[in-house]
Amino acid sequence: MANIASAKKRARQAEERRLRNKSRRSEMRTSMKKVLKAVKTGDHDQAQQAYRSAVRVIDRSANRGIIHKNKAARHKSRLNAKVRSLAV
Repeated sequence: MANIASAKKRARQAEERRLRNKSRRSEMRTSMKKVLKAVKTGDHDQAQQAYRSAVRVIDRSANRGIIHKNKAARHKSRLNAKVRSLAV
């Protein structure tokens, strides 16, 4: 454990950020699972609506630095491909 006051503060801040990021990452994964669940049931309208909300959450995660912007783009692209496959 840190002995210096500034190091103690850094440890506290790091722990707070870790918990916050954990929550946001979990929210992102849940939103992606909702899209996949809607695709699995074959409900195009539900999948499209879930995709729109997932995109917002994914973009927010990328902007906050929780995931890289390219990872966000990859997730959105793959989800969109699955949703579009229902329209056929």
